[in-house]
Amino acid sequence: MFAHRLQKHRWFFSLVIFAVLLLSVFFTYMDYTKFSLRNLLPVRKCKCNPCVSELNKSEWFDKRYIPTMYPILTKNNYTLPEATYKWWKRLQHERKESNYSSIMEELFKLFPGDDKLVEQGPNRCRTCAVIGNSGNLKGSNYGPSIDSNNLVMRMNRARTVGYEADVGSKTTHHFMYPESARDLAENVSLVLIPFKILDIQWLISAFTTGNITRTYIPVMRHIKANKDKVLVYNPHFFKYVYDNWNEHHGRYSSTGMLVIIFALHVCDEVNVYGFGANSIGHWHHYWEKNAGAGAFRATGVHDGDFEANVTKTLADVGKINLFKGT
Repeated sequence: MFAHRLQKHRWFFSLVIFAVLLLSVFFTYMDYTKFSLRNLLPVRKCKCNPCVSELNKSEWFDKRYIPTMYPILTKNNYTLPEATYKWWKRLQHERKESNYSSIMEELFKLFPGDDKLVEQGPNRCRTCAVIGNSGNLKGSNYGPSIDSNNLVMRMNRARTVGYEADVGSKTTHHFMYPESARDLAENVSLVLIPFKILDIQWLISAFTTGNITRTYIPVMRHIKANKDKVLVYNPHFFKYVYDNWNEHHGRYSSTGMLVIIFALHVCDEVNVYGFGANSIGHWHHYWEKNAGAGAFRATGVHDGDFEANVTKTLADVGKINLFKGT
């Protein structure tokens, strides 16, 4: 009798153990399945539809776009690969030896040296306007459309006063180099594009001693701008634009191309205005009175036709919205 009961209990305990093991395997499988499905689902990088940085939409774009490229120099990323440093020094035949590290230390004693621009989030839809200086903005009435963007990026000697209806009045980031410098309002970020080490030294000088008054031409001794909003374009990112997007056409990328690719890395939606010729084929700045003047397409260092094709292709594959003007 006792042996019979013991055998029944053994069967019972065996059944319980089997059930526990079965449930354990089941729940482990369910967790793994959920994890696998989660990995298979596309991760939304932003709230826009579509997000500029999303891959697997265009093979052409995916071959060129490197998500990990950081467009701004900071305290933590200013060391350059040797190949980049040598390429950068050759850009404008800079022969003078400089202590790059000590210049960077001096730079970041003066300016913030951090940047939140590249932070992304699934709940963010950051719209950006990149404004070129083409005469095709004249009569476009793009002003309200431009000003509706979260960030508005202008470059070089761009102006807004008197042209608000066509180019807008808002500026959040103004890209320049010493030879194209201008004073800025307090709420605008100055973004220096350094074509040479001397450009960074000029930036330091322009906010302090004013001792640099000439590069290859006379430059502003001092500049009015918000010191706490100053950013410096990363030379390594500069080389990435030239290698991946210009594909070595021209001697180096134009300011316009540098700003467009910059926007692809910090924005969720990119709207581009004021690039290319006007409707009758003239290449000039929108503030120039003579529509046939200022043939800035033939600079000798940029391949305007190739860059225009890159811009058009970015629009064709849905990565930018290109507003062609008048």
